[in-house]
Amino acid sequence: MMIVMDENITKEDLRQFGLLMLDKMQQIFVQLNYSKNESLEPEWLKSKPVRKLLDISAGSVQNLRTTQKVRFKKVLGSYYYNRKDLEKLFADEKR
Repeated sequence: MMIVMDENITKEDLRQFGLLMLDKMQQIFVQLNYSKNESLEPEWLKSKPVRKLLDISAGSVQNLRTTQKVRFKKVLGSYYYNRKDLEKLFADEKR
């Protein structure tokens, strides 16, 4: 099926169409990236990222573990801490 148009398409028309398409694609990618970023944050963090995130020492991280203020797992000699527990713990302290 062939569509016949009465008007000629100019280079400017194509340029504007391209810009419009690019803008729409960027909006879609921003929306997709936003929803993915929410799910890309790991649920469990190793000790070093916890220390960086909270700006605390290794001893303070160990203290959180030994006092059982946050859930943790030990996998092959590395400790992993639950992100939600850490966020909740420090949100409570800010009050």
